[in-house]
Amino acid sequence: MRLHTFRGGVHPPSQKHLSADRSIEVLPLPPRLYIPLQQHAGAPALPVVTVGQKVAKGELLAREHGVTSAPLHAPSSGTVTAIGDFTAPHASGLPLPTIVLDTDGEEHWVESEPPPDPFSRTPEEVARQVGAAGIVGMGGANFPASVKLSKARQAGVHTLVVNGAECEPYVTCDDRLMRERATEIVDGAAIMLHALQAPRALIAIEDNKPEAVQAMRDACQNDARMTVLSLPSRYPAGSAKQLIQLLSGLETPSGGRGTDTGLLVHNVGTAYSVHRALRYGQPLISRIVTVSGGAVAEPRNLEVPLGALAVDLLNYCGGVSKDCARLLMGGPMMGQPLPGVEVPVIKGTNGILALTAAEAGEAQPASPCIRCGRCVEACPMGLLPLELSKRARSEDWSGIQALGLSDCMSCGSCAYVCPSHIPLPQYFAFARGKLAEQRREERKSAHIRELMEQRQARFARAEQAKAEAAAKRQAAKKQRAVVMEEED
Repeated sequence: MRLHTFRGGVHPPSQKHLSADRSIEVLPLPPRLYIPLQQHAGAPALPVVTVGQKVAKGELLAREHGVTSAPLHAPSSGTVTAIGDFTAPHASGLPLPTIVLDTDGEEHWVESEPPPDPFSRTPEEVARQVGAAGIVGMGGANFPASVKLSKARQAGVHTLVVNGAECEPYVTCDDRLMRERATEIVDGAAIMLHALQAPRALIAIEDNKPEAVQAMRDACQNDARMTVLSLPSRYPAGSAKQLIQLLSGLETPSGGRGTDTGLLVHNVGTAYSVHRALRYGQPLISRIVTVSGGAVAEPRNLEVPLGALAVDLLNYCGGVSKDCARLLMGGPMMGQPLPGVEVPVIKGTNGILALTAAEAGEAQPASPCIRCGRCVEACPMGLLPLELSKRARSEDWSGIQALGLSDCMSCGSCAYVCPSHIPLPQYFAFARGKLAEQRREERKSAHIRELMEQRQARFARAEQAKAEAAAKRQAAKKQRAVVMEEED
């Protein structure tokens, strides 16, 4: 199959050698787990358990709320000891509503019937089961997988793309997953093909993972619908829109979705989770996480229960050295700086990185732009990062929207190549926050106007009713006067 290309992109040092040859290990069960109710795109889940309640492993803790949401399940058996705010896995450090579970060490699974053969179910039933298992995009977007499957089938998607590119530096969890559990990933992809009613799947892996490429080819050699492709290594090839362009030559329309091109992208971790849910009835309660960076004593790939704290993972890997300059959840390009180590692993956590000052790079003050155009060349979305930042600084919100801020994927390529060290993504994040605030205010104003109009309409109806009642009384009075006159 012929591969295409995409504009822009960069080649940061991969640093994958630190953990790529470390097999997946199971993290010893922590005594306490912290499960945030917001681990997915959309509305947070609603708790269905109470403080003091004993739960089994895999038991429902919180149900989905709204169309775009996902349920949460107990990563282990134990007792719910609190439902309250806890530090979010976000740079802000703001708290999120969280279920605290004290584990009992028994790992007792909730009783359930063995699931039927997934291929005996209708596509709608498969999608519902994926949703009931709480599966979301494991590549970091955290969008509920069942919603993507249902909408993609309705849109007539013809190709499933299983994303094993893993282009972020340091992160190797998908690489190890493909090397060690390729058969399960292929089975999950086949189940998703059934849910989509699509004829083929493309498994895309960057060429710096030759062992993973071979393992996946071996696993799908008996399924003619599956094709494994080795891609040139270039960041951000693992982004859905760039991956679609690499494989099909089609560019996702501005403001559109990847499914507009007829292709649906799902991460290899998502395919693996679908396999576990549909074959064994196991909801998404754990994931593979890379713990790496120059400040980590022993970088590893760990299978971790959701709700384990970053400090649990780091301690198991020998701890963090004193020269740790930056702590990240995710990769160094798109990952979130963490406010500390007391932060829980969630469904979209693919890495915990502890970087030294040399790795993080010295923080240098921004200098004036020299108009070199490198940010434009590097932008994979074909945007003008400098012009966007100028609009953000001048608070020209209509102008920044017209220049395509909504198409920015926050990949950080522009800042990576900027010789003036201008923090371009920070300006974009500031602009998004302001625009979101504007939208909230507009919705609030529209709601207030609607309430005022309803109030005025009620008053008008009340006045009209009064007038009609007065008219009826007057008519009745006249009628009585006429009757009395006739009787006289």
